[in-house]
Amino acid sequence: MSTGSQPPGDLFLPVSDPALEQRLRTRLGLVEKALSGHVRSRAPFVTEAASHLLEAGGKRFRPLLVLLAAEVGPEPDADDVLTAACVVELTHLASLYHDDVMDEAAVRRGADSANARWDNHVAILTGDFLFARSSELTAELGRDAVRIQSETFAKLVEGQILEGVEPGPDQDAVAHHLDVLAGKTGALIATSALYGARFSGASPEVEQALTAYGDIVGVAFQLSDDILDIASDSVESGKTPGTDLREGIPTLPVLLAKRSTDPADARLLALLEGDLTDDGRHAEALGLLRAHPALDEARRYVVQRAHEAKALLAVLPEGPVRQALEDFADAVAVRTA
Repeated sequence: MSTGSQPPGDLFLPVSDPALEQRLRTRLGLVEKALSGHVRSRAPFVTEAASHLLEAGGKRFRPLLVLLAAEVGPEPDADDVLTAACVVELTHLASLYHDDVMDEAAVRRGADSANARWDNHVAILTGDFLFARSSELTAELGRDAVRIQSETFAKLVEGQILEGVEPGPDQDAVAHHLDVLAGKTGALIATSALYGARFSGASPEVEQALTAYGDIVGVAFQLSDDILDIASDSVESGKTPGTDLREGIPTLPVLLAKRSTDPADARLLALLEGDLTDDGRHAEALGLLRAHPALDEARRYVVQRAHEAKALLAVLPEGPVRQALEDFADAVAVRTA
């Protein structure tokens, strides 16, 4: 088993400036090397289990956002920036171990999930181990970072819990879905941007703007996945269309369609309320959703949120860092097309 660092491939964030791209690649390599050390235990089996998803790869979007946000401050090379990048990725990795148990997932990042390779107990405790490692590192960043991390973790767990809870009779299902995504995804991405700004010495105004930016693009990115589940072509996206639809997982286009009071949508609404594991019913529902105004409404919402995220970046000086952040917001919107 190898616990060595992986050389960074294509950066998940679009970076058009060669010098900035090289700086981010170099620092992401340092983060990768540090992560390999942080998942090590005195017990070889724990090291193997904790290294499992790290070695399977991943986008490393959260640590990359820490590093990119740090570029707006006077000390982007500060040791605390690299530590913070490790904190957010370890937190994310830990959550994946727990998610896979809850979802009974068999595969993660192209490899067996930890619960499939070992069992649920190993997966849950490995996630706990990684959360503990993340907490140890957070303590090195100071008391305020401990508070931020605790608040972020609470939001993440709350979002995960709410995902499995049906909205109440007087609660809007779309608002509930957005709340879930804000906790499960937006919170940690917002903290990633905040950490980069904070530990590189950026101003409070920049911190606030980048935190809000991270919250918006994190949720918008997940919403674009909602849309792609309905609209994507499997050849182009590499994903099977309608997977969430088949499994009854709420997505924005489905929730918007369910609001319809148009008698012409009676068949679609009946299908959405029924069992879609049957191939014929699933194909019919998918076709009706693709032609439904709810799909374009969902796209418009994501584009609107991307524009809001870009507007927050006005406090940053023009240049390659701001451009990269703007380009990512644009990329989120384009994903829905």
